[in-house]
Amino acid sequence: MRWKTGRRSSHIEDRRGTRAGGRLAKGGIGTVVIAMGLAYFLGVDPRVVFQLQESLAPTTTETDYQPTAKGQEQAEFVSVVLADTEDTWSAIFRQSGYNYEKPNLVLFTGRVNSACGMASAAMGPFYCPADKKVYIDLAFFDDLKSRHGASGDFAQAYVIAHEIGHHVQNLLGTSSQVNKAQRGLGKSGANALSVKLELQADCFAGLWGNHADRSRQILERGDIEEALNAASAIGDDRLQKEGKGYVVPESFTHGTSKQRVHWFKQGITTGDVGDCDTFGAE
Repeated sequence: MRWKTGRRSSHIEDRRGTRAGGRLAKGGIGTVVIAMGLAYFLGVDPRVVFQLQESLAPTTTETDYQPTAKGQEQAEFVSVVLADTEDTWSAIFRQSGYNYEKPNLVLFTGRVNSACGMASAAMGPFYCPADKKVYIDLAFFDDLKSRHGASGDFAQAYVIAHEIGHHVQNLLGTSSQVNKAQRGLGKSGANALSVKLELQADCFAGLWGNHADRSRQILERGDIEEALNAASAIGDDRLQKEGKGYVVPESFTHGTSKQRVHWFKQGITTGDVGDCDTFGAE
């Protein structure tokens, strides 16, 4: 991926020198989002997170953290990808007569306090709709490669663009509509809506890649394959098979490997928001 000459975003919050304390706050949409992030990246039942929702006020402590050369380069990479998503979605929103509200992206190590509660790095990257911020511990990219076999800079860009896709859904009101609809459904029905929401974020990630390459020629040979490999590696069926040894389809919250690959392909092939209607698709 051609990124080193790209624009850096001014919407990065670097909290890598801050140590978060306390526990997850009780209730609220934020804990749902974080729990989904846990299931998304690690194949863990979100109920495990809910069991940790005891009330203790979060605290932060400054440390003498100094990023390594590798860590600093990763931070630069994230900043460039974020800036590119800003350019892409600003243009798309502008075409429809709207302004795109740029989200902040928070870099952290270990644990972090958000408006959605406190989260650990083990939960993976997540988007918090309450403060409209994306949270990422850069160590996740190492885990993506070593644990899931998904290496490459465009695989990492896909993860960032997916979380930005959730921000777009939040701005469009899609997330709140899904949350409202889920309240009247049983667990399997609510999970099915969650899958559609996540697959749309995958499609939005592909859509970003399409627009960014057409406008700024960011893609190199093998980049798309890296993203497709990452999408396949974190499908619900594959994660459950690896973690439990068996698959429970009605518990899926993010979609199968095949579905995730399909919708990312859809976005990066057409580059059309209208082609990312996972809710109207079979």
